[in-house]
Amino acid sequence: MKHCVVAVAIALTALGAGCKRSVPMADKRPEAPVGEVWLTDAQIAEAKLVVEPLAEQDVDDVIVTSGKVAFDDAHVNHVFSPVSGRVTRIEAKVGQRVKKGDVLAVLESPDIGLASADLHKAEADRVAAEHDLDRQRELLAAHATSQRDFEQAEDASRKAKAEVDRAKQKASLFRAGGSTGVTQTYAIRSEIDGEVVARNVSPGGEVQGQYGGGTAVELFTVGELDHLWLVADVYEMDTARVKVGSRVNFKLFSMPNKTFPASIEWVAGTLDPATRTAKVRCSIDNTARAFKPEMYATLFIAVDERKAIAIPRGALLRLGEQTAVFVEKGKSPDGRHVFARVPVTVDEAEGGKWLPLTRGPERGALVVTQGTILLAGEK
Repeated sequence: MKHCVVAVAIALTALGAGCKRSVPMADKRPEAPVGEVWLTDAQIAEAKLVVEPLAEQDVDDVIVTSGKVAFDDAHVNHVFSPVSGRVTRIEAKVGQRVKKGDVLAVLESPDIGLASADLHKAEADRVAAEHDLDRQRELLAAHATSQRDFEQAEDASRKAKAEVDRAKQKASLFRAGGSTGVTQTYAIRSEIDGEVVARNVSPGGEVQGQYGGGTAVELFTVGELDHLWLVADVYEMDTARVKVGSRVNFKLFSMPNKTFPASIEWVAGTLDPATRTAKVRCSIDNTARAFKPEMYATLFIAVDERKAIAIPRGALLRLGEQTAVFVEKGKSPDGRHVFARVPVTVDEAEGGKWLPLTRGPERGALVVTQGTILLAGEK
């Protein structure tokens, strides 16, 4: 009986072994390792990949400097009060659009009454000086006075007229603000069309005037925000290479991942003796209100072209903190094309099509210049 059981077991084992040999193995293709993509010729054609050898290209040389966003000087009004007094009314709010001549605030000022009194006194002194001059002229004709006394009377008359002119100019300045000697009110007005950007005064506050002998405080800032300037400093050694029309790309500290275009429209003709730098200026459109005056910026100014190993912008792939390209490395064991992801370092602030490589593949490497994003989707 034992012999029969052993025989049956041997037979079953042999049958099982025979069954395994009769089932064919699945035809599995090898998988690409992490960081690589393996594609057939048909897949490459379908994805419309373009592979080009890495070579020298004409790239823009760049000067990097710092700057800031600023108001256009012709479109900003820093508003001070020429008279001292107390604020009785605020007419303009921050963010409000105003026209040239619009009232921003109203003051009650004793300076206006004093200016009116000064004008009346100056007029009286002028009349008295003219009367004295007439008398001296008559006496001189009658040989009853000296030439010296007559000349002194002439000098006094001229001084009196000059004092009247001074008092009139001061009074006219106050009247330009809509003041009257009776009410002693003074209206502070905007000198330009624009937006009220800042206000440093409140109702009831005391205001120091520019002609009061103290330190006057800027009450309002009215500016045009749709058009701003970008102002920067260029070191003396670089001034010969920076010209009007030079292309600029700039980044703001508040938006470090975005690059904005501009161009140099003015280069200072003199250097700052302390810093040995020259000012340069760009005009920037701000209709989208992306920029604010006093924002700090980094400028990349394109100057003379140079030769360098470079790749087109479209070849770059951004993966988190890493920037990379795909390089064709040959064939896989099953005959497919091998594309490997290779980290690179480039200066993406360059203004042209080509970005010079500071770290990455060597000259002649086959780099994917179109379709990189499709390869990234394969991993």
